Amino acid sequence: MVRPHRIVLVRHGESEGNADDSVYERKPDHALRLTPAGREQASAAGVRLRELFGTETISAYVSPYRRTLQTFRELRLDPTRVRMREEPRLREQDWGNWQDQNDVRLQKAYRDAYGHFFYRFAQGESGADVYDRVGSFLESLYRSFEAPDHPENVLLVTHGLTMRLFCMRWFHWSVAEFEALSNPGNGEFRVLLLGPDGRYRLDRPFERWTTHEPYDLDG
Repeated sequence: MVRPHRIVLVRHGESEGNADDSVYERKPDHALRLTPAGREQASAAGVRLRELFGTETISAYVSPYRRTLQTFRELRLDPTRVRMREEPRLREQDWGNWQDQNDVRLQKAYRDAYGHFFYRFAQGESGADVYDRVGSFLESLYRSFEAPDHPENVLLVTHGLTMRLFCMRWFHWSVAEFEALSNPGNGEFRVLLLGPDGRYRLDRPFERWTTHEPYDLDG
């Protein structure tokens, strides 16, 4: 089994929806584009990633949303060293189809009270649903390591929640631990580094917005 040196998780640059959440009433989530600022964020991430990867090969998996595909393009990686595939299991959490702005804000408030992992948006997904499909993707990823010519790096261009859930599954974090973490910023990335002991370690933690309380406490 050939284990990659790094597994890099990149969040897309700023999208139209990040800049103005009313756009969800006019455009489907998967069709939202990067803003000019988002393109700059992706381009800046690309400079750092090209330096990180050097001349090594990359197996890239990209969410099929327009903003993630645009982000991947703005990274400007050497196409002779990259094997790229669209991966629908790395898509954003589904919030339903056409979204009413006031309804989404109300549901987000419900989610904050109920819990980000378990709350399911009406006609959409819960964090637990995304966790399950990320787990399915991980099984496929593990199998890909069996190829003797597997690239030296894995790159995932995806979404903030999906990044956290990927790490939750990989590192066996608890639900309470997941709930305490914030999404990375637009255009930010995290690196899982393979150590000499054969274990991967996160290069830097996700920021915390609260101190988690284990679910098994009495009260």
